This record gives sequence, structure tokens and C-alpha cells, in this order.
Amino acid sequence: MTHSNTRQSEYPVDPLFLDRWSPRAFDGANMPKEHLLTILDAAHWAPSASNLQPWRFVYAHKGSAQWDTFSELLMEGNRVWAKNASVLLFIISRSYSISRDGEKKPAATHSFDAGAAWFSLAMQAHLLGYHAHGMAGIFTDKIVETLNVPEGYVVEAAVAIGTLTDKSTLPENLAERETPSKRLPLTDVAFEGSFTGKAD
Repeated sequence: MTHSNTRQSEYPVDPLFLDRWSPRAFDGANMPKEHLLTILDAAHWAPSASNLQPWRFVYAHKGSAQWDTFSELLMEGNRVWAKNASVLLFIISRSYSISRDGEKKPAATHSFDAGAAWFSLAMQAHLLGYHAHGMAGIFTDKIVETLNVPEGYVVEAAVAIGTLTDKSTLPENLAERETPSKRLPLTDVAFEGSFTGKAD
């Protein structure tokens, strides 16, 4: 087992997986462009079905002309803390593939592949000393319209990336939750041979 970052695994995983978490307390410091591009470069090396690479990233740096627009695309519960991140970005995936004869076909794994890219992004951010927090509390239709997302592309999530600061900067209800979360026992999610867990 591994113990790190107030977490404990059941088996000897690398501490990197326990040290990565999703805080909300960011200091609002500017992020060098090269750091963000390094994070996105790592994300776009994620695996994908047939190497289709369906992920797309639309981003804004804090202090840029687009920052307030991006902030308004988050629901209030996220906007209240994410406004102090260094970068806001939206992960978008192409929901179709194109056959050799030019026919569009549904891409069954586009969201799965975009999730792989998100995890690569989060881990590279962590390796550079940042934290990344994914968010589903977003105005999807508004994002499509505001960011000119083409037909056939799906807005998957938003991500705030920044440098961790003291939780006292958060509203009290969020500060109380500002700690690395635990996980279900492995036996609740991994089954040999057939699905033997609770259906919930």
C-alpha cells in the first residue's frame, strides 16, 4: 500500500496518483504560455481509438480579453472559485469519424478518449506544480454558441488550472470540502469474471 497526501491505497501504486487531486483554492497567478502548451501537448498524446484524436481544447488565460466570457460559461457554484484559476479551458470532442469514402460515422469512443486526454492534462499539470479541476457545472448550449463549436462536436467539461493556495480564500462551505477525496474500496469497482457488485 502507498500513503501520500492524506490518502492510502490498498496496493503499492505510485504516489503520483494519490498526490493528484482537484482543489478549488487557487492564487490567480499568471501561468506562462509555455506551461499551458506543455500541459496541452501532454494531453494530446493520450491514446484514442484508431488514433482519431477527437479531443479539442479551447482556453483562456486569466487577464485575457476572453477571461470574463469564459467565466460566465460556468455555473455560479464553479464560477465563485474558478475565477481565481490561472487558466480556464473547455474540453470538446468530435463525435464522428470519417471513413475512407468520406462518410461520417458515429465515433463510439469520443468521450472515453477525451477522458484519457483530460487525465493526461491533469497529470502533466501536477508534474509542473499546478492543479487541474474538472467541472461538469457548465452552460453547454451557451458554450457551443459563444465559442463557435461546430456541429458534430460535444462539449465534455470545463477545467480550471492554477497554483494551490490556502483554503481560507474560499467561501466557508467550500473551504470545509477542500481536502483530497477518498475512494471506494477496490472490491466495489473491480470484479473478476462478471459484474458482481451492487447495481446501486
